[in-house]
Amino acid sequence: MTLLSDDIARFVRATGPEPDDVLEEMDEYAEEHGFPHVGSALGGWLQFLARMVDAEHVFEFGSGYGYSAYWFARALPDDGRIVCTEIDEDEIEMGREYLARGGFGDVVSYEHGDAVEIVDRYDGPFDVVLIDHQKHRYAEAFEAVRDKVAPGGIVVADNVMTGGTIDFDALLEAWHGEEPLASDDEMTRGIDEYLHTVRDDPAFETTVLPLGEGLSVSHREQ
Repeated sequence: MTLLSDDIARFVRATGPEPDDVLEEMDEYAEEHGFPHVGSALGGWLQFLARMVDAEHVFEFGSGYGYSAYWFARALPDDGRIVCTEIDEDEIEMGREYLARGGFGDVVSYEHGDAVEIVDRYDGPFDVVLIDHQKHRYAEAFEAVRDKVAPGGIVVADNVMTGGTIDFDALLEAWHGEEPLASDDEMTRGIDEYLHTVRDDPAFETTVLPLGEGLSVSHREQ
């Protein structure tokens, strides 16, 4: 399912922050190899959101080859820090190389392994948290990092409308009709659980942006 028409997506990219040469190379790699990434339209929003909350510290559940981290890094101060997590060692090495070439080698640290276990080793606080790993573990990731999100900070989650085997029609019916989710798909149920978790948390206010494959943004109010 495509959320935005080609023309609208091109317009969003054209009016947003411009990618540099390294980001364009990363885009080309993703297109050539069919590698999933958020793309420049959503990447620009990640940079913009980080600037809006004056982010200094970022934690990512699932970083791939460093694409989202690169956009975040452009918004951070010189002493900012991003913790990237990834289970694929090859992607970690790619991310390190791309970010170093962009001048962000000292900003980003990569952790190899399970992101939910890794976040336990950090005290926070984090101004921005990105959740973009196993969809059925989104709610688990939120619970693991919730108390480490700074007041005024945000938690963003990718793929909350489409991607993989996510059944958007089932999600729409459940949320619009206030009926139980009619899907046994693991990804779909994971997204539904996550959205209920963040929506029901009184400390956070949540909305969804129909960009990329759907971006949930939860702002910590207290």
